[in-house]
Amino acid sequence: MGLIGYGLAGSVFHAPLIAATEGLTLDTVATGNPERQRQARAEHPAVRVAATPEELFERAGGLDLIVIASPNKTHVPLAATALKAGLPVVVDKPAAGTAAEARELAALAEERGLLLSVFQNRRWDNDFLTLRQLLADGELGDVWRFESRFERWRPQPKGGWRESGDPAEIGGLLYDLGSHVVDQALVLFGPVTRVYAESDIRRPGALTDDDTFIALTHANGVRSHLYVSATAAQLGPRFRVLGSQAGYVKYGLDPQEAALREGLRPGPEWGAEPEALWGRVGSGESPLTGGGRPVRTLPGDYPAYYAAVAKALLDGGPNPVTALEAAAGLDVLQAARRSAHDGVAVTL
Repeated sequence: MGLIGYGLAGSVFHAPLIAATEGLTLDTVATGNPERQRQARAEHPAVRVAATPEELFERAGGLDLIVIASPNKTHVPLAATALKAGLPVVVDKPAAGTAAEARELAALAEERGLLLSVFQNRRWDNDFLTLRQLLADGELGDVWRFESRFERWRPQPKGGWRESGDPAEIGGLLYDLGSHVVDQALVLFGPVTRVYAESDIRRPGALTDDDTFIALTHANGVRSHLYVSATAAQLGPRFRVLGSQAGYVKYGLDPQEAALREGLRPGPEWGAEPEALWGRVGSGESPLTGGGRPVRTLPGDYPAYYAAVAKALLDGGPNPVTALEAAAGLDVLQAARRSAHDGVAVTL
């Protein structure tokens, strides 16, 4: 496998997960940053380093798949180049800046008979896996409202392309954290018919959205309220799910990202969290005062994504996240951007 980009996405998520997956070998990393080149060699001593994506593509004959973990604006051209070179692709989210571009990539991959998968790792968060199990078991009854928050307290902008005001960079929280919460809502509750959003630039010196709310109406009647923010001085529950029989409330983020940042790698007890952080299921009581019953949080499982990619490549298994699924999420994100800009609800 070849990996393009060795910033946060490449070094913290993709490279360690690839290295931990049976059947996959991280062969080449492409980065022009000398410090990141040294980091890649130190963390993966057998890896080869290319200074540019073009140099990596010159080695295409010795590779079986390209992972694109470079800045958002490069996702579409690099994915297209890889597919035209006959290589399957994993592209980090968002797969593209528009749903139309994502569908064009999907059509190109289908035409070439190649895998094109999108890295939506938070489908394998511990809380999300737990919620899916609760829904499958009918623990909540019919879900009426789904609240999902991905909030942080970062009162000072960090800069970089993710916080650039240039639309070409595809930065801002709507496309960053919003890609996660929208994807999860679509997986859980299906297609969306109506989108309303409020998006603000709160921090002095910030150039793009850092505090955004999205309200979705799903075709099945469920309403999703999604919050992404870098300005949350007090963090709300990660999930609050209200159904006809009970509700589920869960605080705290999945521990896998923090573990990967600390240099830990998948193994026994990976993705598990202590009982004190388990969510609660109940009705008519506050979980903050001990209401409801604690529900064991299933272990998070980011390694499952690349295990599925390996199975798709080696055994013809299903694509874990398709580009068409990513395009459906981008339909919602584009509608949210229009809604916030124009102050209207958008019908899909």
